[in-house]
Amino acid sequence: MIDELLPDSVVGVESYGDDGADRSPLFPGEEAIVARAVEKRRREFTAARSCARRAMVKLGLPPQAVLAGERGAPLWPEGVVGSMTHCDGYRAAVLAPADALASVGIDAEPHAPLPADVLEAVSLPAERERLARLAARQRAVHWERLLFSAKESVYKAWFPLTGKPLGFEDADITVHSAAEGSTQGHFRAELLVPGPVVTGRRIGHFTGRWIVRQGLVATAVTVPHA
Repeated sequence: MIDELLPDSVVGVESYGDDGADRSPLFPGEEAIVARAVEKRRREFTAARSCARRAMVKLGLPPQAVLAGERGAPLWPEGVVGSMTHCDGYRAAVLAPADALASVGIDAEPHAPLPADVLEAVSLPAERERLARLAARQRAVHWERLLFSAKESVYKAWFPLTGKPLGFEDADITVHSAAEGSTQGHFRAELLVPGPVVTGRRIGHFTGRWIVRQGLVATAVTVPHA
């Protein structure tokens, strides 16, 4: 599923359910990160890093630790950009050579309604208006959950380029379907704060793609070089 959202320069690994590969051992530095974590958090952490190591192999790299940097952002091997995500029953990691992409962000969520109070907290009034119009045309997609996932992907692509936080209110996202009634499409995130400088050019927006499948909504953002 995740591969369908990304260009050929990106390699991805995903797993569903109770994949035995998710139980591969952690590296010592990774063990320290989750030493006091509850079992659910530990399983999610281990599963995502298992996918990341399998993605490294697909890129021709030796499997290695993925430690956590500022705000928990993953620290990738030199010359690589990447992103990870996990939710109940699903986990994925994607990697690309740093000379192919400036940054990448992915997210997956259960395809279920987002609580109304959460939607208010993570969206702009204009976004909610657009979501209402989408919902009136197609009720099979939980658009508010899709918006939340898209904002998570935007943040994951943003942070490695800036090292700064990005609030939910700092990006205005417009979602489009590939066709009427489609369960996949693209989105555009207008940055409402000064964007990152990539290859000497300031970026004012990010673009991404989305898909709804197997009870999940997944989103991905890629930031090319100028």
